[in-house]
Amino acid sequence: MRDRRNLVILTGAGVSAESGVPTFRADDGLWMGHRLEDVATPEAFARDPALVQDFYNRRRRQLPTVHPNAAHHALADLAARWDGDFLLVTQNVDDLHDRVHVATPPAAGFELIHMHGELLKAHCTRTGRVCDWPGDLATHEPSPHHPQGRLRPHIVWFGEMPLHMDRIEAALAACDLFVAIGTSGAVWPAAGFVELARSAGARTVEINLEPTPGGRRFDEGLYGPATETVPAFCATL
Repeated sequence: MRDRRNLVILTGAGVSAESGVPTFRADDGLWMGHRLEDVATPEAFARDPALVQDFYNRRRRQLPTVHPNAAHHALADLAARWDGDFLLVTQNVDDLHDRVHVATPPAAGFELIHMHGELLKAHCTRTGRVCDWPGDLATHEPSPHHPQGRLRPHIVWFGEMPLHMDRIEAALAACDLFVAIGTSGAVWPAAGFVELARSAGARTVEINLEPTPGGRRFDEGLYGPATETVPAFCATL
């Protein structure tokens, strides 16, 4: 793989799980004790904004108690020494990738995209403008961007389009190596990234605790805890 210059890596909940960040959906079908339909849709926010704001406020407050693990650090070290284009796309809304890149600045060709939004940001319901927001959001938090607007979590909910899809698809069309780490491969459009990369002639690798239902679409699979498999894989690059 030493001749493969353009790299796209997709990370999911499995990368942050060993840091103590709850995975997206537990075995009982609930997300931190709630049905997804009650806290992760635009309809839920319209119906019960107090519940939705409280749900994300509690997740936001949790962030200072969790820390990047060996997988985050290995990817940051790779970004610092990668001689080529490197797009890191994460489905995670935590800030663990961001923290390690502050401590280990990446090379010039690196870019990080949070395709499902970020917990530490909010956006205006009228203008869509995004702002940093590290604290709690009130039930009807007024927007600084529009007199009739209010702020909601900067999170892509079910029924909404993930962010920066044009940029992601362009990178996949030009990549030499695509790696999916800690993601179930069940949520679209991210589940289709491997096919876009394969169409571009890229080598594709799945890294996860165990093979996913879509694992057969990858050229290679590496399985085990992210804190072990990711550093080992990055060392081969």
